[in-house]
Amino acid sequence: MIKHDFLRRFLFEELGVRGEWIKLESSWQAAKLHQQGMQHVQQQLGQALAAVVMLSATIKFNGSMILQAQGDGAFKTLVAQATHDRKIRGLVRSEETVPTGSLESMFGHGRLVLTIEPDNADPYQGIVPLEGANLAVALETYFQQSEQLKTRLWLFADDTRAAGLLLQELPAQNNDQADWERIEMLAGTLTEQELLELDCEHLLYRLFNEEKVRLFEAEPVEFKCACSRPRIARTLRAMGRAELDGILQERGNIEVGCEFCGEHYLFDVIDVENLMSPDNLVNGSATRH
Repeated sequence: MIKHDFLRRFLFEELGVRGEWIKLESSWQAAKLHQQGMQHVQQQLGQALAAVVMLSATIKFNGSMILQAQGDGAFKTLVAQATHDRKIRGLVRSEETVPTGSLESMFGHGRLVLTIEPDNADPYQGIVPLEGANLAVALETYFQQSEQLKTRLWLFADDTRAAGLLLQELPAQNNDQADWERIEMLAGTLTEQELLELDCEHLLYRLFNEEKVRLFEAEPVEFKCACSRPRIARTLRAMGRAELDGILQERGNIEVGCEFCGEHYLFDVIDVENLMSPDNLVNGSATRH
């Protein structure tokens, strides 16, 4: 039985190269459930979710990594987030019709932003132009410019699954250029069908059966949204009393919907009184779906 919704890390034991493989299925279905858009727009989200999990696994931290692509074209915004414990969520915002093709054809003039948000440290952000044939190419450019690490990515998604493969030279190693080129050439024979359909062991054997590869334990990935009533309340509190009172006067209550999971939170006048009280209490009416 092929296992889905897992990240697998691997290492070429005699070379200065590491890798990661990911396959998402149920988590991919849950992540796109509340997202609208054409098929190729949704597939960009699947690729981004696979990518952000693999990229977050290349560093040691507690917190989350956010991949964000924004442009002035028909595809407005793509956001994918992964936490250190492999919880994912994402969203897309686009016009009704988005042309297929390169990133420029979809997003227009835009930028790709990678943000690391550690739990107990200041965020770190890297930015590159949103250019290239696909998201994998743009991320390879990011690593070349920002990290100076040779990195190759393969990302694919269809209606059922999203999958990815990452190869990267190990930092602070005297890596042999010929070794990297050989591994890159072998991986370059990978097809979309193979990455989406094969499990990790069979894929690595297909690509690298003459190399000494150490495969690490599978790490489960799941969709889980970080939204909550207390988080929404803190956001509302930051808006200030005057603005909240204006919304209440106009609408009678304040309804906030989460763009990632579709959850709805309702705050009435009593809730607003409570959350704006000196004690910052968040009580009152229950969450309504």
